[in-house]
Formats: sequence, structure tokens, C-alpha cells
Amino acid sequence: MSPTPTLVVVAHPDRDASRVTAHLAEAVRDLAHVTVHDIVAAYPDGRIDVPREQQLLRDHDVIVWQFPWHWYAAPGVLKSWIDQVLTFGFAYGSDGIALREKTLQIVTSTGGPAASYTSEGFNLFTMTELMAPFRATARLTGMHLADPLVLHGARTVSDEDLALHAKHYRELLSS
Repeated sequence: MSPTPTLVVVAHPDRDASRVTAHLAEAVRDLAHVTVHDIVAAYPDGRIDVPREQQLLRDHDVIVWQFPWHWYAAPGVLKSWIDQVLTFGFAYGSDGIALREKTLQIVTSTGGPAASYTSEGFNLFTMTELMAPFRATARLTGMHLADPLVLHGARTVSDEDLALHAKHYRELLSS
């Protein structure tokens, strides 16, 4: 059985300054069934080619949104992409079936440690609770939401632990 066509939408507002996002994207870039698509590099002016993006989504069965966790959500570049690309009649609505039965995989990193993302922790909410908008998006579009892959403590993660996380990410996309 051949690997599932996978689109990795990389959304980092300043990827050149990002150690984690860049490392993770490079870890999967050479997989034959994976298309790594950096939307900031593709659209530096913010003008998204919606038909192109929608075709990319049609052509892949697994959609990965890879981004750093910003203010309890995806960064603005991904939110803007979602707003423009996942349109009525394409992604939802009675005729919006393009994403049905595809898999949505969230791959993200947080600045704080895992202990910060508990009801008793600094942020007061778990990652599961904070990811409710992604669950709602997957439900609306008919996608299956895979368990998220989260790297906590991105600011202080060791090179060794980052390499292990990248290996796990690669294995996840290879299975």
C-alpha cells in the first residue's frame, strides 16, 4: 500500500527566526508522498491564490497544519489562509464536500512547558480545550481530526529532544 498524499501547510510568521518550525518542516520535506507548503514564503504579500490552494487540498488526503501556538490559537497567517481558502461551497455547505473524509493533523509547538497547559497550570486550560476551534473546523468540513502532535517548551527544547520530536513527526507522516 502506498503512503497517503500529505500536504503540510507551514504557517510561521517569521520562519527564518524559528528553530522548531523550520526543523520540523525539513524533517519531512524529503518524504515522496509529502508536499511541504510554506504559505508565508508562497505569499509574502498575503495575497493568497485561493484556486491554487483549494487544488492542493483536493490533491491530498492528509492535511497537516504546522505552526507555532500563538495567543492560544494558530498564528494570523494560518487564520487568514483558513478564512480565504476554506470557503462555503468548497469546504462546507451542501455543495462544500472537497475536504470530506480527509484527515486534519495539527502539528504545533508552544513556548511554555506542558505543565502550563493544565487546569491548574499557568494557562488554565488544556491543549485539548484550547484546540476546540480545530475540532469544530474538522467537523464542519467533514474531516477526521487526528490526535495533535505538540512540542511544549519550544524556546528551551534541547537539540536532542527536538531531533527526537522531528523523528516522531517523520514516523507519523510515514505511517
